Amino acid sequence: MILPNQLTILRIVLTPVFLYLFISDDLLMKQISLVVFLVAALSDWYDGWLARKFNYITEWGKFMDPLADKILTSAAFIGFALVGLLEWWMVAIILVRDFIITFLRIYADRKGLVFTTSFYAKWKTFFQMVFLYYLLIIYVGSVTPELNIEFSKVFQVLLDPELLYFIMLLITIITIHSGLFYIYRNKEVIKKIFSWQN
Repeated sequence: MILPNQLTILRIVLTPVFLYLFISDDLLMKQISLVVFLVAALSDWYDGWLARKFNYITEWGKFMDPLADKILTSAAFIGFALVGLLEWWMVAIILVRDFIITFLRIYADRKGLVFTTSFYAKWKTFFQMVFLYYLLIIYVGSVTPELNIEFSKVFQVLLDPELLYFIMLLITIITIHSGLFYIYRNKEVIKKIFSWQN
């Protein structure tokens, strides 16, 4: 198995490890979860770079890579909902939308069809990832006593429930709208996917 695919497997394996560590009551485990998430996220960037540079593109990779990304980001959203930072209903909407689109793309690819990806959808993913990095770094910092003593007021502002609710609501709206736009833009491809002729 080529290296990019190995990195994809690594990302999938690291996802439950990250979630387990993150929701632990042990401070050290929470801190390690930050490292695990960053390693998993970097593996995504690196396997994409390798695949493009050396043309390491396989059918398995095209199927699993986007799925691995969604598994990782979904675990992070679930983790933040479990510790009470995010609302479950917004997390659920994002998860359902992202997995529907991901499976549509995967199914289309298996039938030899191509979805048109918009920059809007890429920006949606960018906003999600920036928000997840932000939450993870600030939250782990806030539960670290040495940092919390020094920057307690800063953490209170950055983790203000109303601020997080507003940002998450905005991301949820963008996620829904980009999903609807994505489906509308590819409606002909979707029709072909579910037609008996294909």
